[in-house]
Amino acid sequence: MRHPHTPLRVLFVVSNWPGHWFSMVPLGWALQAAGHEVRVVCAPSQAEPVGRAGLTPLALLDAPDLTFMARLLNYSAAQGGRWPYRELPPHPVTGRPVASLDEFEPGAWLRDHHERLVDMAHRSTDAAVDFGRRWRPHLVAHDLLSLEGPLVGRVLGVPALLHLWGPVGPDDRVRGVPLVPLDISRAFQRYEVGALRRETYEYAIDPCPAGAAPPLAVARRLPVRHVPYNGPGAMPPWLLTLPEASERRTGRPRVCVVWGTSVSVTFGPGSFAVPKVVEALAELDAEVLLTVTGADRARLGPLPPGVRLLEHTPLHLLLPSCDLVVHHGGGGCAMTGLAAGVPHLMLPCGLDQETIAARIAAAGAGIALPNATADVPAIRAAARRLLGDPSHRAAALRLQDQMARGPHPSELVAHLEELAVSPSPGPLPVPG
Repeated sequence: MRHPHTPLRVLFVVSNWPGHWFSMVPLGWALQAAGHEVRVVCAPSQAEPVGRAGLTPLALLDAPDLTFMARLLNYSAAQGGRWPYRELPPHPVTGRPVASLDEFEPGAWLRDHHERLVDMAHRSTDAAVDFGRRWRPHLVAHDLLSLEGPLVGRVLGVPALLHLWGPVGPDDRVRGVPLVPLDISRAFQRYEVGALRRETYEYAIDPCPAGAAPPLAVARRLPVRHVPYNGPGAMPPWLLTLPEASERRTGRPRVCVVWGTSVSVTFGPGSFAVPKVVEALAELDAEVLLTVTGADRARLGPLPPGVRLLEHTPLHLLLPSCDLVVHHGGGGCAMTGLAAGVPHLMLPCGLDQETIAARIAAAGAGIALPNATADVPAIRAAARRLLGDPSHRAAALRLQDQMARGPHPSELVAHLEELAVSPSPGPLPVPG
C-alpha cells in the first residue's frame, strides 16, 4: 500500500500513433508538476515525439505500424467492394499507388507473416510486463489501442486508466468491429488475467464535453478538462495581431483548414480534399489559414489570394481567431476545435473519424460530409451555413463551456492520488 505522501509512479503505455496519446500529455505534465514520476512505454518510432513533449520515453514495445494496419483494413475493404474512392487505396506495405488490387493479397500476407506478428506482440507484451514488475507503478494510463497498458494493470493488480483521445470509446465499433485491440499473442491468457474486452476497462479518463462524449457502458468515467497539445511549434508573430473571433464584429470570415499528417498516407490521394475546400471557400471571400504537411503542400498547386499557408504551427494557437475549422474528423483536430468553441466542417474518411464527426454534428456544432463524395458545391453550402447560422456557433460555445468546466488535469491528479491508495475514491466532478 502506498503512503499518501509518497510520490506516485505512473506508467503511461501508448500505441504506435501520435494522435492517440497527445491528449495524455497534459496529464503527464500535471503529474510531474505535482512531484510524481511518469514513464512512457512506447514503440521506438514514438520515443522522439514523447521526449519532445517533455515526458520520459522507454522504447520497449515491438508494436506493428498502425499506419500499415489501417492501410491493410482499407485494402481489404476495397477488395470487398466497400471502398468509396475512385482511386485505389495505397499499397499496405509501401504506401505507394497500385494499378490493380491484385498487386497485394491481405489474407495471404497475414498468413505468411502471422508467426512474425505474434512474435512481435509476444515480445511487446512481455517487455511491458517485465518493466512494470521492476518499476512497480501505482497506476497505469493508456490509450484505446494499447493492449499492453491494461495487461500491465491486470498483472500487477493496479488501476489501469483508459485515456480517451476524442469522442470515441471502447463501446464504439469501426466497420462492425469493436474498437478494442486484438490480443494475437494471447497475453491475457498467458498471464492468467482473463481476456481483453470492453468489460476490462474499469476507468476511462474522458476529456470530451458531455454533449459529445462517447457512451461508456462499463468503465467509470473520470472527466478531465481537455488541454490542447498539438506537438511543439513556434507562434508566428503575425498571430499576435489577430483578434479572437469573439472580438471581431465585421470583416471577412476566417477559416482554418487543417489536414492530418496521416490521412493521405492511410487513405491515398483520393482522400486529399484540401483543393476542393480551398476552391469552395474562395467563392465565400473567406480568409483561409491552411496548415498541411510538406508532402501535401506539393500537391496543392497555386493558391488563390487570401490563403495563408502554414507549416508546423500548433492548431490551438490558430483556432481562437477563427470562425470555422475544416478538418478530416481526427481526434486531435476535433478536440482542439471543441476547446476553441469553433464550428466544424468535417470530411471524415473512415475508421474512428466517422464516429467523431457524427457526435460533433449531432451536438449541433458542425456538419459532416463524406470525404469521398463531397464536392465543391456541397462543401461551399456547408461552410456558408456554418458561417451564417448562429446556432452552430452557439452549440460550439456550449460544448466549449462544458469542456472548460471539467476538472483541470492538476485537479484530476488529486483524485488519482486517492485512487492509488484505494480503488474507490470519492465522487469526481462531472462537466455538465
